[in-house]
Amino acid sequence: MTDTASETITVRRSQEAEVHRLDVAHVNGDAYAVDIRGHLLMVDQPTDAGGTDTAPTPTELFAASLATCVAFYAGRYLTRHGLPRDGLRVRTEFTMATDRPARIASVRIVVVPPPALSAQRHAAMLAVASHCTVHNTLHQPPEIGIELERREPMERREPVAPMMPMEP
Repeated sequence: MTDTASETITVRRSQEAEVHRLDVAHVNGDAYAVDIRGHLLMVDQPTDAGGTDTAPTPTELFAASLATCVAFYAGRYLTRHGLPRDGLRVRTEFTMATDRPARIASVRIVVVPPPALSAQRHAAMLAVASHCTVHNTLHQPPEIGIELERREPMERREPVAPMMPMEP
């Protein structure tokens, strides 16, 4: 009879999730600049919505975020299997809800596999791409808190006259 000992290994994982930050600042009109780790993105509204159409809308970037995440995961699948990404494309279309609140009602994503991907691997690549971080987040929505930063009101002060240099 052999003596079998079971061993329990406890792995302590940090419960502190890394906080990712970005900053949005008004530029002019309906245009805003977004700083993400030193990368600058712009958003605006189309002219028919009062903007100057200098950049995508936030809603378009939302759909683009999902599409690029799907593309990234599909690309990683190809790389992991030694296949080139040349020809990989992702096409996306979305519709807006017709009722309130304003929101996207549907998103359709089509992954166009590169020619080097055999038909036998299509389902596997699609399964991987369908589990991208943004898609997972939409299926398990995060807690979202929108707050107003409180600032002390500026004191009303009388204008101060410039000081005149003293005569020697």
